[in-house]
Amino acid sequence: MKYLLYIVLVLAAIPFLYYIGAFKPSGVQQKQWETKTDEQLPVTIKVTPIELGEDAKTWRFTIVLDTHSGSLDDDLLAVSSLLGDTGNTYKPTAWEGSGPGGHHREGVLVFEAINPTPTYVELKIKDVGGIPERSFKWNIK
Repeated sequence: MKYLLYIVLVLAAIPFLYYIGAFKPSGVQQKQWETKTDEQLPVTIKVTPIELGEDAKTWRFTIVLDTHSGSLDDDLLAVSSLLGDTGNTYKPTAWEGSGPGGHHREGVLVFEAINPTPTYVELKIKDVGGIPERSFKWNIK
């Protein structure tokens, strides 16, 4: 009886700790990657990795494009590439998001995982909004 209160408190704390991210079973917790922003007018592009690194089967990046002029008609599969520290270039395999047109587009750009995992990756997006190249870089290791 003496320890019943402690047991109840510990059991009640586990869902709370899981919810705030302090405790997660192994393999569930993912690294939070920094959002990189390129604000060269007329199009702002924000990129956030959502899956990246040794444990991911595919590498996925959330892409958000915004403009106040013109239409966002670019084919992100054609204008995007991923580079690692070896100098190799990788093309995306899928775009999971809104289609061409409008002033706002958002979706996920998918790449096959790079093996072996490089120390950094650089996502390049070319010729969007008249800007020859935009670069977004993250250190992995």
